[in-house]
Amino acid sequence: MDKVEADRPDVMTGRAPRLLPWVTDGGKPCYLAADSSGSGYLSRLADNMESVQLGLAADLVKEARGILDGRQWTAGQLHLLALQLTECLTDVHRVAESRGARLPQPAEATA
Repeated sequence: MDKVEADRPDVMTGRAPRLLPWVTDGGKPCYLAADSSGSGYLSRLADNMESVQLGLAADLVKEARGILDGRQWTAGQLHLLALQLTECLTDVHRVAESRGARLPQPAEATA
């Protein structure tokens, strides 16, 4: 399913498919057309994975601050930190996109 298809509401539920917090082996996004409750097995699995990803990102921010505050890092440490921060930022961005897409749309003002 491409991004255009993912923006279309599901015929059965009337909701847009949920962007999942993982990608395919080829790096493409995964989507879930969930039931209206959003409490199925895959939805709960995605919720748990998002929670883990956000927790890991928070831990990495603390570690990064410690490394940078010490001002005694090697080029290798900075390179590894940049790789880890990029990976976590990618995960957090996907979580934000997924959650933002599931927010109720504000009612359009009538003029």
